Amino acid sequence: MGYFVEVEKGVKLFIHDLNPAGKTTIVFIHGWPLSHKQFEYQFNVLPQYGVRCIGLDWRGFGKSDKPYFGYDFDRLADDLRVVIDQLGLRNVILLGHSTGGAIAVRYMSRHQGQGVSGLVLVDAAVPTGIPPETANSIIDQTLNDRPNMLIDLTNQFFFQYATRAFQQWFVDLGLEASGWSTAAIMKLLSEADLHADLSSITVPTLILHGIHDQVIPFSQAEALQKQLPTSQLIPLLYSGHGGFWEERERFNRVVLEWLGLVQQE
Repeated sequence: MGYFVEVEKGVKLFIHDLNPAGKTTIVFIHGWPLSHKQFEYQFNVLPQYGVRCIGLDWRGFGKSDKPYFGYDFDRLADDLRVVIDQLGLRNVILLGHSTGGAIAVRYMSRHQGQGVSGLVLVDAAVPTGIPPETANSIIDQTLNDRPNMLIDLTNQFFFQYATRAFQQWFVDLGLEASGWSTAAIMKLLSEADLHADLSSITVPTLILHGIHDQVIPFSQAEALQKQLPTSQLIPLLYSGHGGFWEERERFNRVVLEWLGLVQQE
């Protein structure tokens, strides 16, 4: 089911809540510039294993409200805290992709991991984001020809072949966002520095990262794993930045194994 949660006066986030009776809860935090819909291929499978899947759209993206201001990691982490508190969530897993991983890390630092028992960081933009020169080019494209920027992004995003129809679906997800929020988050990524946040993470952490990732290089995941003593790194051998789709069967299996919901093969 879908509903809205007001995170501050006049700003509501859209929440996709699948299998509310599930005994294990994962909160899915999408990447830039997408929405909760990017996790369709997890939502298709994980509820069968007793997982409650909660996907939220950040402010400015998907079906959520799109204020002109409020696009920094503290505000995005605070939005997540309101959702967790209002839904009364406890012992949840935060699964964050790319920028969503950075939001999850800031949440753990800023809110002392309230209600969270584990992290799954997927191609995470942690502890740094996008080089400023790359970000500036993307911002310029966003403010002048956003559809074409999203087509270029799609070509860079995936290692495996994606059909024309799938590529169009992916572009359409990005077009649900506003132009100003799309540009603001890219500027945020160009300035990202979450090194100081990592010491706050003491919960078990699963790192999934495509070895062919052209957006956040695999070497960054290797460095991240060394900084998180409670983490496990699983390389996705046939993925770029989109392992949640490119290796969806293995991706889902690894998450379920890590949660202890299926036996390891």
